[in-house]
Amino acid sequence: MLKKSPSARSATCTLTFALPTTALDGPVSVVGTFNDWTPGAHPLRRRSNGTASASVVVPAGSTVRFRYLGASGRWFDEADADEITPEGSVVRA
Repeated sequence: MLKKSPSARSATCTLTFALPTTALDGPVSVVGTFNDWTPGAHPLRRRSNGTASASVVVPAGSTVRFRYLGASGRWFDEADADEITPEGSVVRA
């Protein structure tokens, strides 16, 4: 699940990346253009609602490319992304 929350007072948008904890087989982080594709920079944290999530703030109107990195180096994409390309998921903030 991907949630976009534009800020009414600034030129930013908060992107929240969330996955059901039942889909996780170990630690997962979201990696993309917002963190220079650095594994582990934005780990998904378990929440009480049965999901694991991480949020990032990006400039409004920007295009963000990202993927999830799971256990054992397994990369996967976000089904709710605006587009999925060979380079990963794409969302327009």
